[in-house]
Amino acid sequence: MKILFLAAEIAPFVKVGGLADVAGSLPLALAELGHDVRLAMPRYYVVDPNKWGLRKIIESLDVPIGIGTTSIQVLEGELPNDNPNARVPVYFIQNQHHFERDKVYGYADDGDRFAVYCRGVMIMLKSLDWRPDVIHANDWHTALCINYLKTIYRDDPFFAGVKSVFTIHNLAYQGVLSPYWLGQAGLSHLGLVWGDRDGMVNIMGRGIAYADAVSTVSPTYASEILTPQYGEGLDWLLNYRWGHLWGILNGIDYNIFNPSTDPYLISHYTAKTVENREDNKTELQARLGLPVDPNIPIIGMVSRLADQKGFDLVASSAERILEKGVQLIVLGTGEYGYHEFLYWLSHRFNSQVRAILGFHADIAPKIYAGSDMFLMPSRFEPCGLGQLIAMRYGSIPVVRHTGGLVDTVQEYYPDSGVGNGFSFGSYEPVHLLAAIDRALAVYHQPNLWQDLIRKNMQRDYSWTSSAQQYLNFYRQELGLS
Repeated sequence: MKILFLAAEIAPFVKVGGLADVAGSLPLALAELGHDVRLAMPRYYVVDPNKWGLRKIIESLDVPIGIGTTSIQVLEGELPNDNPNARVPVYFIQNQHHFERDKVYGYADDGDRFAVYCRGVMIMLKSLDWRPDVIHANDWHTALCINYLKTIYRDDPFFAGVKSVFTIHNLAYQGVLSPYWLGQAGLSHLGLVWGDRDGMVNIMGRGIAYADAVSTVSPTYASEILTPQYGEGLDWLLNYRWGHLWGILNGIDYNIFNPSTDPYLISHYTAKTVENREDNKTELQARLGLPVDPNIPIIGMVSRLADQKGFDLVASSAERILEKGVQLIVLGTGEYGYHEFLYWLSHRFNSQVRAILGFHADIAPKIYAGSDMFLMPSRFEPCGLGQLIAMRYGSIPVVRHTGGLVDTVQEYYPDSGVGNGFSFGSYEPVHLLAAIDRALAVYHQPNLWQDLIRKNMQRDYSWTSSAQQYLNFYRQELGLS
C-alpha cells in the first residue's frame, strides 16, 4: 500500500503529546511490513533543517487562503531508523508566516494555519505526482485534508480512488471555528455541513463525517465515545459512523523504550535481571535530593498537569497518599493551578515530594525505571502511553478504569497471579487510595512484587501488533490490498 500519514506533530522532530509518539512509530512499523509510507507535517521554527538533514524539494507552491494565496516550500527528511529497508520520507510544509513560531498550537489563527497545511499537502501531492492509496489523517489539525478530498478535489482525476481514514487521538480537541472562517479555507460555497454543530464549524466533526473509515486509539475508548459522557457532543455523529469505527490500541517503540539500552539509566536491566533496577531507584532519589532508601516505595507520574489526567483527584488525595510513607515524584507541565499546588506540596513535604515542572527527556526514563508504581488516575484516557512505558521499565501501574487503561491494565490478584496492575472505577479519592493500598500490600511481599515486575516487562505492547491491525483495518474498511 501507499500510505500518506498526516499529523501536526511527529517525534522526534517535535512533540507536544502522545500523538507525536504514534506518528513517529506507527509509520515505521507499517514500512517494516513492506509498505510505502510517507508523512507530512508543518515545518515549525523548532525543527532545525540542518539538524535533521532536510533538503528543499519544492521551491514554491501557491496555496489559496482567504481571498489571496500564500507561498509554501516543501522540505524532505526521513524518520530516524536503523532499518535500511524501511525508509520513511517526511515532507515538511514550510511557510514563515504560519509555522515559524515558538509553539505548535494555541494561536488565534490556528484555523488558518492548519488550512494552509492541509491545502498545501493536497497541492504538494500533485506537484510530486505521488498518489497515495490512503490518506490517514490524525486529529482535527489534519482533518481538512479529508474534507478537501471529498469536496474540492472530489472530481479531480489525480485523486480518483484515494481512500481516507481519520483517527481520533483525543476527542476533546475539535477545532471549533466561526462559519466566517469557511471563506479562509475555500469552503464557503458548501456552508455548514453535517459534521458541524451548534452553528459553528467543527473540523473534528468534518473528519469523522467525510472519512471512509474512522478509528481511535483503544477498543474501550471507541465504545466510550458513543456515549454522551465521553462523546464531547459528537456522540450522535460517532453513533452514525459506528459501523465504520474501530478501536486499535497504540503501541510503543521498543527500540526507544528499552531499559536494557536506555542511555539515561545508570544501570541497565531486563526481565531476567530485575535486581539491577534498584540502582536506578536510589540514583533517582539521590539526584532529586530525597532520602535514599530502597525500601521506601516511590510513586511516579509523568504527565500533562490537567483535570483530564486526574490531577484534581491527586490534589484532593495527596496528603493522605503521603501518610502511607511513600515518596511522590511528578514530572510534567500544564495548568498553572497545578504548578502552584505541586510547588506547595513539595515544600510542605520536602522529604517525600519532588515536582519537576517542565519536560526533561533525561528525567522521564529515570522515573519509569526508578519508581515502584506509576500513577495514572485519568478522568478519561483515549489510550495512554505512560502505563505501557511504565510496564516496559518495571513500574507497576495504578490507574483509573477508563479508556485504554481498561485495555492494558487488569487488576492483580495475588492468590491467582492474574492481572498486571491496580485499578479503580469511581472518580473519588477513597477509591484511588484503596487502589494504592492494594498496590502497597503487594509491594511489601517482595517475591510477589518481583514476579509481577518480570511478568509486565515480558508483555508485548510494541507497534508490530498494532501495525498489523491497522493493515487489517485498511483492507476490511477500504478494500485495499
